[in-house]
Amino acid sequence: MFRLDNVTRRFGNRLAVDGVTVDIPQGQMVGVIGRSGAGKSTLLRMINRLCDVSEGSIRFNDLEVSALRGGALRNWQRDCAMIFQQFNLVPRLDVLTNVLLGRLNHRPTALSILNLFTREERIMAIAALERLGIEQTALQPAGTLSGGQQQRVAIARALMQGPKMLLADEPIASLDPLNARIVMDALRDINEREGITVITNLHTLDTARAYCERVIGMAAGRVVFDGPAQALNAEAVRMIYGATEDGAGIDESITSTAIRPAVAKIKESAGPKPLALAGL
Repeated sequence: MFRLDNVTRRFGNRLAVDGVTVDIPQGQMVGVIGRSGAGKSTLLRMINRLCDVSEGSIRFNDLEVSALRGGALRNWQRDCAMIFQQFNLVPRLDVLTNVLLGRLNHRPTALSILNLFTREERIMAIAALERLGIEQTALQPAGTLSGGQQQRVAIARALMQGPKMLLADEPIASLDPLNARIVMDALRDINEREGITVITNLHTLDTARAYCERVIGMAAGRVVFDGPAQALNAEAVRMIYGATEDGAGIDESITSTAIRPAVAKIKESAGPKPLALAGL
């Protein structure tokens, strides 16, 4: 069981995450949705301990994640793998070496720096690339790959960590629809085959509905919706993405064909002042 208890993060006077409390059972695939600035990325970065909690606690089973330091923190960041929107690969290194870097926290740093990986580790890396359908790129510099291919390399690197949890921070934000589907299919496959908990930030509701059994909606740093994907109705859309007093506030960038009926209901309920929805 993974638990966030009243987790808060402040940056100076700005409250980025405000009193978030959620329980996530092992093996769930969870989508976190909301506007830009809602606190989604900060929440994931606190889970991975890339930034500290200002208040509250984060626990994974009997481990208090929010209190970890030193070697225990490095072990957690090994067990809680993270995939970034920007891929975070080393462009000049070949794909195979980038994937092998996922073993950094399993071995002495000097061996990794000297590129002294074992035969077993290299076999694991090739297998991870084969699983993601990009084994043919193994000897190419990572910087020569397309965005979708680079994101699959990042997923392969995360698998090399042997994680207990996988976090994905806007993993498809910069990808075309085909590559976005390939990446999301890969994350769902990892969740279903390994039983690894996957928590991913997403912008589009149709993606959350298609891939996530549970959706957490955030607005202004708070959790305003937490439930199954099929419960994302018109009122949930209003809570997550907002509608100002004059009927504005829902942006075309977060809408899709899948939620247009819900948006239409919100427009009707807004009265004589129409929502500012370009193209709807």
